[in-house]
Parts: sequence; structure tokens; C-alpha cells
Amino acid sequence: MMMMMMMMMQVTLFVAVLVLAASVHSDSQFYLPIDCDDIYRHDNTSSSGVFTIYPGGPTTPLHVHCDMDTDGGRWTVFQRRIDGTENFFRPWKHYKTGFGNVAGEYWLGLENIFLLTTRKNNMLRVDMEDWDGGKVSAEYASFSIDSENAGYRLYLGDFTGGAAGDSLAEHNNMKFTTFDKDLDEWDKNCAQHFLGGFWYGKCHSANPTGMYAPHGAIAYGSVTNIWQTWKGTNYSLKTIAMKIRSIDTCTCTR
Repeated sequence: MMMMMMMMMQVTLFVAVLVLAASVHSDSQFYLPIDCDDIYRHDNTSSSGVFTIYPGGPTTPLHVHCDMDTDGGRWTVFQRRIDGTENFFRPWKHYKTGFGNVAGEYWLGLENIFLLTTRKNNMLRVDMEDWDGGKVSAEYASFSIDSENAGYRLYLGDFTGGAAGDSLAEHNNMKFTTFDKDLDEWDKNCAQHFLGGFWYGKCHSANPTGMYAPHGAIAYGSVTNIWQTWKGTNYSLKTIAMKIRSIDTCTCTR
């Protein structure tokens, strides 16, 4: 009798959990934002900062920095360099899962980026700053990546503008490479040679995950975080951030 009652209680609890999960799922825009776009659409008074999103579902919350100010906001930042506090010369498993501090410098993780770009259609914006206070950007009509089985291959849409110019053209359709997993098109390893992890080809005209250093601090500048079409191959940028936003029209107003 006691065993029967326990079984009935377990069944009741299980059904209750299913009902709760269904109710949360049915209103996922409110309870489980996929990205910073969802957060902004729910509350367009949100300021830039760290938020929790759920691109992989309710059991895998993910902390991310949301840029709610630049060009209408809604940007989910997946790469950020601001002060050199984080080491970006890391192995494949780190680039896959993510690393760093979302309140500072970080990489969101290739698996998380893959989930974000499979849930929505996104555009890409890259913001950067030099050591004299100059700020520019580059924008692309679309951005997505393949799964790990396909090397997290990068797919970029057309360059749509920005004073930084298009330094990602040669990176389009490239697989991701780290110092311990060489998937680039060079006969050597671009990540080993240029001290980062990126969608390298043969090898790069942008290196946002390279060594962080003040401009002129090291002689071999191309190993730093460069953007060739703005400052050339030997200028180490002060800041650079890569961010995506849903290309669906937002009717939000501040």
C-alpha cells in the first residue's frame, strides 16, 4: 500500500513538472529569451550589460553581454576585447564552450554561437577602437556558422558598410582553427603562428582573437588583434567586439 502511494505521488509530481515546463515553453519569449533581441523586445528600457539567455533551452542558461545602445541596440556580443585581461590563445575545447568574463573580455563559445545562429537569422557588426580614440565599425548582412562536425564553418552575407572596411572577406567560408586543431587552408597552422583562434584561411586580414598589446609594443604586429582594412596589418587595436542581431524588423521604441 505504501509503495503504491509513493508511486502515485511520483506520477503526480512528474505530471506537474511536465505542465510547468509546457507553460514556460509556451511563453518562451517572456521566460526564456534566446538572445539580446528577445530581451530588448520585452523591455526596451534595458541598458547594456550582462543578461541570461537560453539559446539551448531551459536547462542551459547562458550569461552574455548585451549591447542595448549601439545603432538601436539588441546586439548579442560573442567576442569582446577591451583591456587584455583575458588570454585568447586557447585550445579547441575552450573556443567550443567559451571562456572569459562576460562583464569584461570573453568568447561566448562556438557551440553557443552555432545555437544562436540556428534559432534566428542574424546580421553581424564589428565595433573597434584605436589608441587615439577613433571608433569605427563593419557590418555584414548575415552571419551563421556550421556545427562542430563541419568545423564551425563561417557563412557571411554581403559587407553592408562601416568605416572599418571589409576585413572578413577572406575569412568567409573558412572553418575554425585553434593551435591544437588545424582546419585552415595554409600548409602550417595559422592559429599557432598568429596567436589566436579564428576562421583563418591563408591566414588572415582580421585577427580579433590575437595577442592584446598597445600599438607599437611588439614588433610583429600581425599577431595582435588587427583589422587590416582600417589600420593595416601591424596596428594593434585597443578594443574590438563582434556582435550579432536578429535581422527581423523590430518595432521597439525607446
